[in-house]
Amino acid sequence: MALSMDRALVVLKAVAEETRFRILVLLQGGELSVSDLTDILGQSQPRISRHLKLLVDAGLIERHREGAWAFFSLAQETDISRILSTIFECLDISDRIIANDRDRLTLVRQQRAEKAQGYFSRLANEWDRLRSLHASEEAVDKAILDILGDKPIRGLLDLGTGTGHILKLLGDKASRIVGLDASHAMLSVARANLEKAGLSGVELRQGDIHVLPFERDEFDLIVLHQVLHYFDDPARAIREASRYLRPGGRLLIIDFAPHNLEFLREEQEHRRLGFSTEQMTGWFNEAGLECAATSDLPPPKGAKEALTVSIWLGQDKRIMTDWPLNGHVG
Repeated sequence: MALSMDRALVVLKAVAEETRFRILVLLQGGELSVSDLTDILGQSQPRISRHLKLLVDAGLIERHREGAWAFFSLAQETDISRILSTIFECLDISDRIIANDRDRLTLVRQQRAEKAQGYFSRLANEWDRLRSLHASEEAVDKAILDILGDKPIRGLLDLGTGTGHILKLLGDKASRIVGLDASHAMLSVARANLEKAGLSGVELRQGDIHVLPFERDEFDLIVLHQVLHYFDDPARAIREASRYLRPGGRLLIIDFAPHNLEFLREEQEHRRLGFSTEQMTGWFNEAGLECAATSDLPPPKGAKEALTVSIWLGQDKRIMTDWPLNGHVG
């Protein structure tokens, strides 16, 4: 919908102030917190917060909470984003103020990455032990890409995004990229990893997988990567995720086949020791999904404690697509 004259004037008045314009230019590179912006712009938090409120009220930027933190990103509204894109294209990026802001943005991101890496390093030994029990990350990634094929992804939602690995793997295939995790610390790791990978425009949200902060029928691919085994009621998580699929959308689950490694329950909080295809197919059916394809990746040869990685692709039944039903990949 085209902007009315009154709406266009509100937008242009909001842009026509130095600090607010600098904020918009910075947000072009991805979402930032109030703390980030105060560090970059060298202004007080109350002053930055007032400018951010004006930009939110004008519809130029969007705000979302992550625990006690607030993050801001450019608005997704088509007409407003088109105005901003035109302005940005005409902008001289060598301008002294803009160049200095971008230098400080780089420094803030470096500091953020160092903090995230420190958190990740504290968990590394546990994760390394687990990874040694199953197929390599490269092999799993290839199987994921194979099972998804070349079908376009308009909206991707990664539930329990953790370090953001799935977003990096599939980000260049999706028009909209969203990651959700309950942990602010893990979202900090994901944010740093995605920035390092040069993946911009990613939406990271803190939230509960059972109470998703999105509209129904909003995504055509939702991913649960090594997440389901942490839930007491996996069927409920699948039902909830399926409600946010567009008609014909797909739910991709990567987890373990049934196993008896009790230390994962005792030491790493796994609630379920793997899932069978029969279980998964039943839960898919309850959620209105068809089991479209499966894939199993055996553990490394000679491993005494071993895990088989299984991949299940469910498809919304409301629209049949060209995906084969009950197929098997791998």
